[in-house]
Amino acid sequence: MFKHSLQKAQIKSPWLLHYDCGSCNGCDIEVLACLTPVYDIERIGIINVGNPMHADILLVTGTVNPRNKTVLLNLYDQMPQPKVIVAIGSCALSGGIFRQAYNVLGGIDKILPVDVYVPGCPAKPETIIDGVVMALERFSQKKW
Repeated sequence: MFKHSLQKAQIKSPWLLHYDCGSCNGCDIEVLACLTPVYDIERIGIINVGNPMHADILLVTGTVNPRNKTVLLNLYDQMPQPKVIVAIGSCALSGGIFRQAYNVLGGIDKILPVDVYVPGCPAKPETIIDGVVMALERFSQKKW
């Protein structure tokens, strides 16, 4: 009974963690715009947290390189199960305009199992919110 109540609460009020792997910061600004009163993602119960141990959803922007790969894996490992990964923006999906750079390993899916892809350069707040809602659907389908 307690586990079911916890599961229901997590689906209704998920906590998300945003990590920027390194980009032009366009997508990061749009993620932060989702928290402003104009879009107000908190009205649907989503809380932005700074601790991976409390996060249910990981929002990742930017490209993966050898230096931030370790940090990204550490954040992922610290998150409790179940967890959902959302890749935001062209850089997170494929490396974007930086994909030819010597230090770019590619998109986030080269390192982590991505559940939702949000395209755009930069991704618009509306599509980011849609991606988070899709992540909630995936989150509810994962094994507890």
